[in-house]
Amino acid sequence: MQETTSPAAPAQAGRAPTIGFVSLGCPKALTDAELILTRLSAEGYRTSKTYEGADLVIVNTCGFIDEAVKESLDAIGEALAANGRVIVTGCLGARQDAAGGNLVRQLHPAVLAVTGPHAADEVLDAVHRHAPKPHDPFTDLVPPPANAIEGVGVKLTPRHYAYLKISEGCNHRCTFCIIPSMRGDLVSRPIGEVLTEAQRLLEGGVKELLIVSQDTSAYGVDVKYRTGFWNGRPVRTRLLELARELGLLARAHGAWVRLHYVYPYPHVDEIIPLMAEGLVLPYLDVPFQHSHPDVLRRMKRPASGERNLERIQAWRRACPELVVRSTFIAGFPGETEAEFQHLLDFVREAQIDRAGCFAYSPVEGAAANALPGALPDEVRQERRSRFMAVAEAVAVERLKRRVGATMQVLVDQAVSLGKKGGVGRTYADAPEIDGTVRLLPPEKASKTYRAGDFIRARIVAAEGHDLIGEPV
Repeated sequence: MQETTSPAAPAQAGRAPTIGFVSLGCPKALTDAELILTRLSAEGYRTSKTYEGADLVIVNTCGFIDEAVKESLDAIGEALAANGRVIVTGCLGARQDAAGGNLVRQLHPAVLAVTGPHAADEVLDAVHRHAPKPHDPFTDLVPPPANAIEGVGVKLTPRHYAYLKISEGCNHRCTFCIIPSMRGDLVSRPIGEVLTEAQRLLEGGVKELLIVSQDTSAYGVDVKYRTGFWNGRPVRTRLLELARELGLLARAHGAWVRLHYVYPYPHVDEIIPLMAEGLVLPYLDVPFQHSHPDVLRRMKRPASGERNLERIQAWRRACPELVVRSTFIAGFPGETEAEFQHLLDFVREAQIDRAGCFAYSPVEGAAANALPGALPDEVRQERRSRFMAVAEAVAVERLKRRVGATMQVLVDQAVSLGKKGGVGRTYADAPEIDGTVRLLPPEKASKTYRAGDFIRARIVAAEGHDLIGEPV
């Protein structure tokens, strides 16, 4: 941790300091933020989403791509301007500048402290130094905040869904990625610990567990799939066993389990039967990044990319309801027009339900920067546009097949108990990244629902990436 010496903020007698907090980036960063907020709350600190009036501000940053770096640096600058006392944590905190110094320190030297990701101890140490909480035996034992779940802590998501992180870091060295340099190698959480957290979330009312990590498929590799224990039973630290146990827990609570960041290793085939029998949602978030073998080799992507089309087709034979979402990179160094056409053909043939695409952007410290054949920015952007046109056409056509079906919908928003409509999602849609179901007012006046309820809806239309449903 890098720190600037600064006098502690004066604490008013009998008042615990207020910590402003902003969190940027992916769901994995969100779980880091939840841990920090939980520990602050447990110590009696008050937290706020605003800067004004806070004794200091914590900015949890993202540092992966240029747009995310700019957003994080801007957020730090805004916090400094509005409050002046700022602690920076998260992935950007681990980034170096061209001279090997700390990037945040170089651009914002006034920050009080800088840490990398998953560094709750260091963040709390900095808070204690710069905004110490006066001891008060009558107020130190504070009740949990309204957005806390007993035994788990503060959640930043709506109460009916939660991200569950099963591991940290990544063992791969993809040439376009610097995440291992920021988050380190793979470290899997003990399986008993993961399942205990899942149980507490479900008992606290969570209706959807979103499983996240840098590489979900690699869960347990670092500990050689050793046997752990859950409720007195031996359970291997491996994705298949974890998914099965999570599915059984969710089934007992009438909830969903959704898998994210699943690399297409051969052993993922074993998960598909769990989806076919309804233990886990038939939804896979698989970061393919490309389809052409030569591009994948230049990317140093793990797993056998040459067989991805064959694997998807086999998955769908075993589980016809399967939905596949993925991310891709267009314009990677050396990508030929023929290799790009291979990617477009893959998206059409694989029938990717949901696809996102980044135009390749050099990232400071990434090995891909040294590869020959860098493409002009206009070519990269043009290929991204062409990719998205193809991907959206595929997605829209697949979505139209839902019209006429009656589907289970998890309600995210309800207006006047649903009497004026609402917004929800089917199993095919993860929150914030996929589509939604716009719920019409129900025909029956007695039909009501709230956020977090499961309802049945007849799909009456498709509009772009979203569906329109009528509660039944």
